[in-house]
Amino acid sequence: MKWGRKKRASGRTGGNAGSGTALARYQRLESTGLWRDHPESQRREVVVRMGEATLLLSDPRSDAVLSHWSLPATMRLNPGARPALFAPGLEAAETLEIEDDDMIDALGLVAAAVRRARPHPGRLRGAIVGGTVAAILAVALFVMPGVLVSQTAKVVPAAKRVEIGMRALDDVTRLTGAPCTGEQGLPALADLAERVFGPEDTPILYILPEGLARPAHLPGGVILLPRGLIELDAPDALAGAALAEGLAAKRVDPMLDILDHAGLRASFGLLTSGELPDAALAGYGERLLRQSRATGLPPAADLPPADLARAFEAAQVPLSPYAAWLGPEAAALAEADPFRGLIPSPLLPDDDWIALQAVCPG
Repeated sequence: MKWGRKKRASGRTGGNAGSGTALARYQRLESTGLWRDHPESQRREVVVRMGEATLLLSDPRSDAVLSHWSLPATMRLNPGARPALFAPGLEAAETLEIEDDDMIDALGLVAAAVRRARPHPGRLRGAIVGGTVAAILAVALFVMPGVLVSQTAKVVPAAKRVEIGMRALDDVTRLTGAPCTGEQGLPALADLAERVFGPEDTPILYILPEGLARPAHLPGGVILLPRGLIELDAPDALAGAALAEGLAAKRVDPMLDILDHAGLRASFGLLTSGELPDAALAGYGERLLRQSRATGLPPAADLPPADLARAFEAAQVPLSPYAAWLGPEAAALAEADPFRGLIPSPLLPDDDWIALQAVCPG
C-alpha cells in the first residue's frame, strides 16, 4: 500500500533541548501513517497529530479519533529502519508505521529528551548525591519527611510519570478487571476526551468495569472512570467527572499519593536512582479503591464551586449532571452551573454515545 504525507501545520520554536522544550517544539505537527490496533489486524491509514503530550491517531475520512497515545511513552521499535515503526509502550498491541521525515524526527527528538531526563548512574552522583540529596535526606529524616516526598514528586520526569502511572493502573486493574476496550466505543471515548480538554493536553480516559465507586486519576495524564457513568442517558455527567478529575490532578500532584503509599525509603530511591521498586506499588490498588468509596464529596468535586463553574463554562460542559450523579451533597455545584436552565450543545452525537455505552461488554 502506497501512502504519502498529508498537509502539516508545524512550527519550530527555539529553546533548550530539555524534555519540556522538546514536547513543545513542534506545534500540531501532522502526517499520515499506517496503524494496526492488534498484530493480527489489517493496517489502516490514519492521520497522526502531535500535541504537547499526546499523539492522536484519527480516521482521515471522518476525523474520528481511533487511538490516543501518551507522547513520552511512545517508543520506536526499529531504530534506523524505514518505515519507522512505533508503539505506545513496550508490551502494547498497537503499532504505527510512519514514513514522514519531519514526524519521525519529531518523535526522535521527544525520545531523546525523555532519555536525557532519565537518571544516568554515575553522571551526577558526585555533585548531587554528595551534596543536595544528602541535605534533603537530613531534612527529610530529622525535620519533615513530607519535604522529601514533595521534592521527589517535583523532579520526576514525564516519561517516568507515565511509567509509574501505568504500573499503578496495573495494580488497580488487578482488582477491578482490565479497562473496557470495546472496539466501537473507544474512539467515542477519545473524541469525548478531546472535546472536553482540547487537543493539546488531553488525558487518557479509562472506564473500569467494577470496583471503582467514583472517578480517580493517576500520574501521566490517566483518568479512571466507573462504569456507572456510561449507563446514564447522556454523556454530560461522564464528561463532567473527567473534567473535574483533570482539574484535581492539576491542583494536587497525583505522584504525592503514590509516594505517600510507597514510603520514605522508596521515595528517596526514586529521587537518587530514578527507579521505584515493584514492591513500592504493591497494594496501591486497594488504597485507591478504598479512597473512591470514602463518604462525602470526592476531592475533585470539593474544589471551590466558582472555580469549577469557570472551568466547566470554558469547556462548554454543564455542571448539573455531574452534581446530580454525585448526589445531594453536591447541591452547591448544581447551583453554580453556568448552563443552569439552558440546553447546551450535545457533547457527543447520539450514535457515538450509544457506541460508548457499549464499551464494556457483558
